[in-house]
Amino acid sequence: MKVSLLFGSFNPIHEGHMAILRYLVEESPADEVRMVVSPQSPFKKGRGLLSNASKRLKAAREAVTAAGLPVAVSDVEFSMPEPRYTIDTLHLLQEKEPDNEFVLVMGADNLLSLENWRCGDEILREFEVWVYPRPGSDARSVADRLNAMPDCKGVTLFEDAPLYDISSTEIRNRG
Repeated sequence: MKVSLLFGSFNPIHEGHMAILRYLVEESPADEVRMVVSPQSPFKKGRGLLSNASKRLKAAREAVTAAGLPVAVSDVEFSMPEPRYTIDTLHLLQEKEPDNEFVLVMGADNLLSLENWRCGDEILREFEVWVYPRPGSDARSVADRLNAMPDCKGVTLFEDAPLYDISSTEIRNRG
């Protein structure tokens, strides 16, 4: 089974996240869509969170339920030691569910920094990456360069997906 994984702190969850999930359910080749709520991103260490991890997990589950989306909201990272890195979560899921093929889903802005992530090159070798567009983030040249690497599993841009100009940071800064 091909399982797409949308990671994030979802701090707070917003319509942009829901649009990505909706697109994955309706338009992607995924057999299952999961949202992985991260208690604390290593990139956001030291920055205050709008709400604690349990509240964000609950809010994510409520939003998915309210939208009627067949999306599983995962708390897999809640039992992992800090710091929690995407590669470790992907390996844990692969170990627990060896018959599934996991695909990392991210916004175009994250693709631009993927090579700076812990074991970013390993992620690219072992997992497909699907990229949702973001206004102002031109990921085409990065995706082309990554796909040209001989051991890259594949980076796919969802170029026909609707754009949403919203971010959790923007929402928090308004508050």
